[in-house]
Amino acid sequence: MCRNITELRGLQPPATEDEITAAAAQFIRKVTGIGKPNPSVAPAMEEAVQEIAAITRALLAGLPPRRGEPATVPPLRRPAVRQRLGLTPFES
Repeated sequence: MCRNITELRGLQPPATEDEITAAAAQFIRKVTGIGKPNPSVAPAMEEAVQEIAAITRALLAGLPPRRGEPATVPPLRRPAVRQRLGLTPFES
């Protein structure tokens, strides 16, 4: 269903809070079909994002280590994406 969801397990350094929350938001946008929620559904979507992020953190903490990093670099670690979003360069 969501082949473009960012793979977070095995990253070095480990996935950041921003990366986990961004992946949770991406999942919620995908399953709801709502890219830009209107004010009547935004609180429910944000609550769902926070719940999914918490579940993701717990899941990643409980999984065994990977032998290697994921094949692709997560978007929030890519210099062009960080620049476009006005974020500081990612420190590895």
